[in-house]
Amino acid sequence: MAVTLPGVLVTTDWVAQHATDAGVRVVEVDVDTTAYDQGHVPGAAGWNWTTELCDTLVRDIVPANKLEALLGRAGIDNQTAIVLYGDNNNWFAAWAFWQLKIYGHEDVRIMDGGRKKWLAEGRDLRTDKPSIAAKTYKTKAPDTSLRAFLPEVQQAMKSKSASLVDVRSPQEFTGEILAPPGLPETCQRGGHIPGAKSIPWGKNCNEDGTFKSFDDLRALYSAQGITSDRPVIAYCRIGERSSLTWFALKHLLGFKDVKNYDGSWTEWGNLVGAPVEKP
Repeated sequence: MAVTLPGVLVTTDWVAQHATDAGVRVVEVDVDTTAYDQGHVPGAAGWNWTTELCDTLVRDIVPANKLEALLGRAGIDNQTAIVLYGDNNNWFAAWAFWQLKIYGHEDVRIMDGGRKKWLAEGRDLRTDKPSIAAKTYKTKAPDTSLRAFLPEVQQAMKSKSASLVDVRSPQEFTGEILAPPGLPETCQRGGHIPGAKSIPWGKNCNEDGTFKSFDDLRALYSAQGITSDRPVIAYCRIGERSSLTWFALKHLLGFKDVKNYDGSWTEWGNLVGAPVEKP
């Protein structure tokens, strides 16, 4: 029987009380793939985004059979309530959330504030990997309405059929830098997709890592003309930061038509003939 969680976000308090409940699985997904081993929520599984949440041969999201195996190893079946969290205000927790929704998982939540808030509150950490009984998982057919591919983005740019939101840093948006310091995936050209609005992903969050209120989020986006009556496509560099913006728009603000363009700038900025805008 499915466990019903309180809303799309759960608090650190909730996780502290329910992390090891039957029917609940907490999973940590970090930018820093060594963080989990340094200490994690008791009972939490850990996923490595560089090897387990992508296709390692073709540039793509995790294939269905690989996700089924990953979830099964984590003791997750189709009725399990999954609670995701991670570092960098839940960048890759949102990336995992987005992929789980593409494959149709019903009950998936994010721990508001992520690893940052858990550590700041001095909560329990474990370094041992929990012993988890394997389960069987079966994905649903991929919901491609959550994902934008290059032709749709090109059309949106030309016809202005969707609002484009660039969630990277202002320095990436202007082309001053090609990628955040220390991150290897890069591009041949700096700048942004013509017509895109710059709303950095971090503006979705408060200082403690939690998401801003509904009213604050709505004001943030409406100030840039991003409203729920038009389709929205969010992008960053490889799709992880924009999955956090996608989560905020779709699941916190309730936008009906919002997609994550995970090809993002490493696709667009390397594309022969692609128009690039700079200030």
